[in-house]
Amino acid sequence: NVIEDPAERRRTLLRAWELAGSVLVVSARLRWERNQIKGIEYGDGILTQRRTFQHLYAAGELRDYVEEATGVRCLSAAPGIVYAFKDDSARLSYLARQIAPDGEWLASEDTASAISAVVAHLEQRGRMPQLEEMPQPIISLLGHLRPAELKRLAEQEADPVKVERGAERAALDTLLFLAVELFHGRGPASSLPLPVQLDIRAFFPSYTEACKRADRLLFKLRDDAYVRRAMNGSIAGKFTATALYVHRRALHRIPTVLRLYEQCASIAAGRPGEWSVVKLRHQGRGVSWLDYPEFDTDPHPRLAASYAVDLRTLKSSFTSYADSVNRPLLHRKHEFLAEDDPDAPKYRRLTEAEVRAGLYESPHLIGTEEGWERELARCGRELRGHRLVRRPDCT
Repeated sequence: NVIEDPAERRRTLLRAWELAGSVLVVSARLRWERNQIKGIEYGDGILTQRRTFQHLYAAGELRDYVEEATGVRCLSAAPGIVYAFKDDSARLSYLARQIAPDGEWLASEDTASAISAVVAHLEQRGRMPQLEEMPQPIISLLGHLRPAELKRLAEQEADPVKVERGAERAALDTLLFLAVELFHGRGPASSLPLPVQLDIRAFFPSYTEACKRADRLLFKLRDDAYVRRAMNGSIAGKFTATALYVHRRALHRIPTVLRLYEQCASIAAGRPGEWSVVKLRHQGRGVSWLDYPEFDTDPHPRLAASYAVDLRTLKSSFTSYADSVNRPLLHRKHEFLAEDDPDAPKYRRLTEAEVRAGLYESPHLIGTEEGWERELARCGRELRGHRLVRRPDCT
């Protein structure tokens, strides 16, 4: 983005692509940074007061530019960062890991522990692992067992409920992967990462049928009423009049069509590295990733930054609250999580205590730090960790 001549800019990118071994990482500044740069319009960019040049890219422009120059499909890894893979199988493997991270195999020292590792995989993935998926130490420990015998032993030890849930989760993850991959142009089944191929064989009649189901999922994303019902029925997240808010560790618990919604925004503009809560609008199509760095430790975490993408216009915006003296903050933290989150009971108890104390009687007053502090003072309360107590001067 600092190269003034478009032709030289392209030559530089192509030279970097020639030198890249397995993946080229391209980084550039984005248009929402314009207000941070003092200068005048010049050519296709800005001539700064320091006499340097800056070409600012739109949300999806950088990815499109790199794809056109290199001739390969690229991924938006984060805002202003694009990955171009030399081998498309590496891109597909990376994408699959982003959607459904590979579970770690349990450490194994003997036959019994190796079988336990296979059982864990069976419960997590809903199917038996193939030999090609197993780590070499486990293969060595189980080499004396016939596949049918190993399958019998694993199924005998596995929890059927966990296996069923694992199969359902893997099938939905596969649909999500195939739906996302449509944006890049799906290839034949043989081009997919091995775990995805095996999931398709295990959970779908055919690759064609799996793709059809993924296409239907994408079509549903266009239906406002369907999306709203999905948000209203989600077992995780806070549903409001305008959007669903979900903590990142509960994202995998929301309906698949909503996970696809978030993935589409990530494809369009890149998902920021630091975020705690994602906001999915059901009126129009827009996604915001909100960063609350102290979500787990602060009973009412302060908003540090917001990165938003409008999927209709593909415009993105970034807002930092680092220098704000009156930052927005969160209440009712448990509502952003799944009900069975281990921290949810603690957060819920705090909310119930705050409701009893009258702190939520005027919701429009407590959305920022200053308003919240005034309400705490009015009610004679203060916070000690995730406990609400009376102020010493109010006893």
